[in-house]
Amino acid sequence: MAAPMLRLGFPGRRWALTWLDGGSRHRSGSQTGPTSNWARRQSSVAQPSLHTAQKPRKGEHKWAAVVGLEIHAQISSNSKLFSGAQVCFAAPPNSLVSYFDASLPGTLPVLNRRCVEAAVMTGLALNCHINKKSLFDRKHYFYSDLPAGYQITQQRLPIAANGHLTYCIYLGKKPSQVTTKTVRIKQIQLEQDSGKSLHDDLRSQTLIDLNRAGIGLLEVVLEPDLCCGEEAALAVRELQLILQALGTSQANMAEGQLRVDANISVHHPGEPLGVRTEVKNLNSLRFLAKAIDYEIQRQITELENGGEILNETRSFDYKLGCTMPMRDKEGKQDYRFMPEPNLPPLVLYDDTSLPRGADSQQVINIDQLRDMLPELPSATRERLVQQYGMLPEHSFALLNEVGLLEFFQNVIKETRTEPKKVTNWVLNTFLCYLKQQNLAVSESPVTPSALAELLNLLDRKAISSSAAKQVFEELWKGEGKTAAQIVSEQQLELMQDQEALEKLCQTTIDGHPQVVTICNRSKSFVCNRSEGQLDICPQTLPSPINPYLCVSGYMSRTLTTDMKRAASWSCEDSSSLVPALYGVSLKGCSQVSKLKFNLRVCRSPRVAIYILCGHLSFSYEEGKDQKCFSFIAFERRENAERKMICKLQRKSFDRNMAENQVILCS
Repeated sequence: MAAPMLRLGFPGRRWALTWLDGGSRHRSGSQTGPTSNWARRQSSVAQPSLHTAQKPRKGEHKWAAVVGLEIHAQISSNSKLFSGAQVCFAAPPNSLVSYFDASLPGTLPVLNRRCVEAAVMTGLALNCHINKKSLFDRKHYFYSDLPAGYQITQQRLPIAANGHLTYCIYLGKKPSQVTTKTVRIKQIQLEQDSGKSLHDDLRSQTLIDLNRAGIGLLEVVLEPDLCCGEEAALAVRELQLILQALGTSQANMAEGQLRVDANISVHHPGEPLGVRTEVKNLNSLRFLAKAIDYEIQRQITELENGGEILNETRSFDYKLGCTMPMRDKEGKQDYRFMPEPNLPPLVLYDDTSLPRGADSQQVINIDQLRDMLPELPSATRERLVQQYGMLPEHSFALLNEVGLLEFFQNVIKETRTEPKKVTNWVLNTFLCYLKQQNLAVSESPVTPSALAELLNLLDRKAISSSAAKQVFEELWKGEGKTAAQIVSEQQLELMQDQEALEKLCQTTIDGHPQVVTICNRSKSFVCNRSEGQLDICPQTLPSPINPYLCVSGYMSRTLTTDMKRAASWSCEDSSSLVPALYGVSLKGCSQVSKLKFNLRVCRSPRVAIYILCGHLSFSYEEGKDQKCFSFIAFERRENAERKMICKLQRKSFDRNMAENQVILCS
């Protein structure tokens, strides 16, 4: 009977959430009276449970979702779009309001040059056509936080149009499987922001703050080329990075500087598009993805149950995780668009059309702004991959945290360590400490020069990897000590005396006679690191010599020939053992932890199993009942070598101490 095989239990990551593909445009649906719509909408509030909805039978048509976005980004400017009032997020209510913002009679708008330049630069970065002549319009609607009763925007002829945004999405189980997708941009327009309504449910009052009224906004309208919440969140995140790189918007969603409206509809592939609904004011990428996915499933459930989708505006309740109806969806005729009579057409120039003798302060040159564009995030990621040889997901991680890329580049300038090791330290150690204490990069107690000094010590093999982590912990305390001072005070220098090293190995072997006995009488060599066992001051041993290697190498002088083969080890770093005999290394290690293993070896005739354990690097997946770690063992059967992947099943897990059981069967 064939020998039983062991499999590696490793649950895959769920990168793709849905198969649904995009379409071209939504169908707005017919407009009905407010009374009938209200009655029908009230019946749609109580939705059937999405989990109990029947799945389509085999052979039935599947559903396709169509998602379009309207993204409002607050322009980084010292003053508002049409007035000289200051822009400040945390100012007292109604303290930054000009006469024009309050819509007092006789006040006129004055266009802010900075806002126009920001719109042009954003359009150029998003591959848009910049219109040399654009117009302003009035969009009429009544709401308490809009004193004028209309909003100045660009409906007929916007400042930029016909662009595209390229974003990346992960496919498969491995993060390195990255593909790019493109969403079309219909237009980019300048418009005013409205005030803010503050609802006091306790007193049944609504208070108005006009500090935000009149702040310049960039409205980026994406064509409905998206198909799910994940794609929408990734596209908005890429746009957010572009705006921050340009400096045209801080795009801080927590402060309302980036808000998203999502238009969603579903239909059968090959059939006309369905009636769309709009989900307003989504100010978080996580809520954006959840709201879109919920609304897609809600519409599918409603249609499969024989219901009808209303052309309405909805809001997302993040506490309940569902969308709720707000009002009927307005059409263009409801807004009563008209030309803005107090603003002339906005005229831009390029090098070929610039009038002779024109004052540069009085005109805006498109070509001049194009030359001022900085490196965009996509180009930065490509440069990091090519220049430093890092993985694509590492380049994404460096850009996703504000200031982390600059920190990484400053460390690179001051150290001779390989860029891959610097990347590992910045992403796995430095960023981990930041997340644990909820700090920004600018608030870190460890400076780039301090981390560079530590990496230089590690690169010169003056300290071991475990000692370097201890030094980093001391640096994080922010006591003003340098890495060299900490190493000297705590005596963490590596041991270089070979005689002292052999004496230390002999002392360890004398203290563990049971290991020598097992190795002498058995063909199976077990190197088991329990608490205290074979622990011979690993922080002071010279790299790449590992304490277990020292013991094995010292014992191989007196043990059997078979034991000498088992003791032929080499080491890449102090946290993993690599058998030189088989030339296979541990891969995919994302974290380092000290684990206590309970090893059980199932033996059979003519089989010797060599186990790698100890200070082991591992990758793990979150799960309800168990966690699986990657573990490698090597089996020798009748002089034929082969690699066997083994499964570690978890009974109880803790960050500081883990009790695991490894079962190796031949």
